[in-house]
This record gives sequence, C-alpha cells and structure tokens, in this order.
Amino acid sequence: MKVCFTGGGTGGHVFPAFAVDEKLAEILHPGGDRYERFWIGSGLQSERNWVEGAGITYLEIKSGKLRRYLSWRLFPDLVGVVVGFFQSLAILKRERPDILFSKGGYVSVPPVLAARILRIPAVTHESDAIPGLATKINAHFVQAVCIPFAEASTTFPRKLRTKTVCTGVPSRLCRTRADADRGRQAFGIPPGIPVVVVLGGSQGALQINNLVWDKLDELVELGAVVHQTGEKTFRPITRDGYHAVPFIADGLEDILAAATVVVSRSGATALADYLEMELPMVLIPLGSRASRGDQMENARRLKAVGAAEVLDGPEICGEDLVSVVRNLISHDIVRSSMVEKMIPLRAEDPAGKIAGVILQTAEGTKKRRC
Repeated sequence: MKVCFTGGGTGGHVFPAFAVDEKLAEILHPGGDRYERFWIGSGLQSERNWVEGAGITYLEIKSGKLRRYLSWRLFPDLVGVVVGFFQSLAILKRERPDILFSKGGYVSVPPVLAARILRIPAVTHESDAIPGLATKINAHFVQAVCIPFAEASTTFPRKLRTKTVCTGVPSRLCRTRADADRGRQAFGIPPGIPVVVVLGGSQGALQINNLVWDKLDELVELGAVVHQTGEKTFRPITRDGYHAVPFIADGLEDILAAATVVVSRSGATALADYLEMELPMVLIPLGSRASRGDQMENARRLKAVGAAEVLDGPEICGEDLVSVVRNLISHDIVRSSMVEKMIPLRAEDPAGKIAGVILQTAEGTKKRRC
C-alpha cells in the first residue's frame, strides 16, 4: 500500500500523523504487505525537518492561507492555492498512492481537491472540538472524516455527518516508554524537585512567555521550570532553576513524565499528549479574537469535568499563574483527582482506529473499481 500524507503549518497538523504512520507500518508489515508513504507539505523548514526526521519523503507545494477576513493577501493566497492544486495533481499522478490522509492545515486543501479529481480516496482528521476551515472544505471531498469525540459531529453540516467517524486524537507520546529520570537528567534537575513544564506549542506563545518571565523568580521558588519558548521569542535567560529552549525536539515524553504540572495552550494535539501522559494541566487557551474559538472549547471540555485548570481572558496576570501552579504543586490530592477525571476522556488507540479507517476506505474503493 502507498499512502500520501498531507498537512502542515504547525506541529498539531504534523505530529499526530506520525502515530498513524507507525500504526500502518505495524499493521501492514507482519502481513508481508509493502508499505510506502510520502508527504505533501507547505515547505516550512520546521515542517520539512519533522517529516524527514520521521523517515518520510517530503514533497513541497505552493499554497495560500485560508482566511476568514478581508486582507490584501487574499488574491496572492488564492493564486497559491491554484498553483498548489496543479502541483498536487502532478505529484499524485506520478506517485499514484492508494489513498490520501489529510491532517489539516491550509496546505492540505489542494492535495485533497487533486485526489478527488484523480479518484484517489481520501480521509481527513480533525483534532479540535470545532473544525478548522481546511477541514470544513476537505470534508466535502473525502470519504471519511475522523473526529476527536462523538459530539464533534454536530459541528458539521447534517449532510456530512454520515462521513464522521469518532477516533480520538493520536499522540506521538507513550507514557510506558517515557523515562522521568532521563527527562530530569536532560535538564540537570535533581530528584525530588517539582517540575513545571511550560509549552506554548511548536511556535511558542508570547502571552504565556510573558506571564512566565514576569513572575520567573516566584515560579522557580516552586520548582524547576522547563520552558519551550518558540524560536521567534526565545530569550537566553540564565537563572538557577530555569531551563529555556526554543523547541523540545527529542525527549518531550521524558520531561513530561518528570513534570508535576504542565502550563500550555489548549490545542487538541497538545491535550492528547497530556492525556496520554496523565499530566495535571494549567491551560491558557487562545481567545476567540486570535482563533476560531477551538482552544477555548477544548479547554472548557476538560475544565467541565475537573481535568484541568483554565486561565482565560485578557485580564490574566502573572500572579494568577503563580497561584494556580502553587496550588497544584502543594496538593497531591488535587493533582491525583485531576488525573483520575481525565482518564475517561482519553480515547483508546486513536492511531489504530484512524489506520483502520484508512485501510477500510482504500480497500472499499479498490473493490468498487474491480
């Protein structure tokens, strides 16, 4: 079987696909089936590095951002989408995959449209409670739409709901494989000291960074702080107990295994990682002005069952962050309760379910062609 993966822009549109790729290889290889795959992406260097680091051939196309607002960039973006569509047609004609799997992001739209023209079956996956614009478009042209939980189907038009399959969100992490001691050693953190891991996503989060830097002295009094700042906002601050890095490329599951609490945005891919690692969370979601409201809805779902603490609104200050982190570090019972309440939210083998949908869709299309 030959699979075309597509998606990109952020880690959330890339990393979950790696878990699906691993599951497909695991399913196909024991049966002696030949498994090939390649990736159509936007050309971002970080995206290329992640994909090629996973051993997947990376092919670049032009594309344009799908905007919900008026901008002078609308025309050049539209031109990019058209160019990307014809580039995708050429690639798919040459490679002839058995199926295309989209993980979303604006770059995924041209390959999905090209696959439809070439009658190549396609499956897309949406991680968030509220689908992105790319998923809303792609849903019209694919055979199946994988969604994070059953209620998410109601966010799609009624005529598309028959395509939805509840799979959950795959995580590239594995708590049974993680090693907390190895995570501490990587950052020089002695045993017994609480660990606060701050993650703003693959591109960082300036709001979270500023909250941490504003109250850094108080935070390091609570424990060691491991801070992924993002490349563009990295500051080489030297401070006992503070460990800043632009991006944690390797060993993320190890440092999360060592973490007492994680402070983060509430993108669905990140939340799937924290659920997998059974990690108490302090979530600071992007507001509706900076996003479509998906992060707020993701955070609300966890807060509603007591599985996360949420700080939101423009009035958040560093003292709010210090207070909630202090409370969680100080009370083992509170953290244990949060972990207990998050376990029912964790989907069982999302990557396996998505791989099953991909294989079933490819096989069904093949039978109809015969």
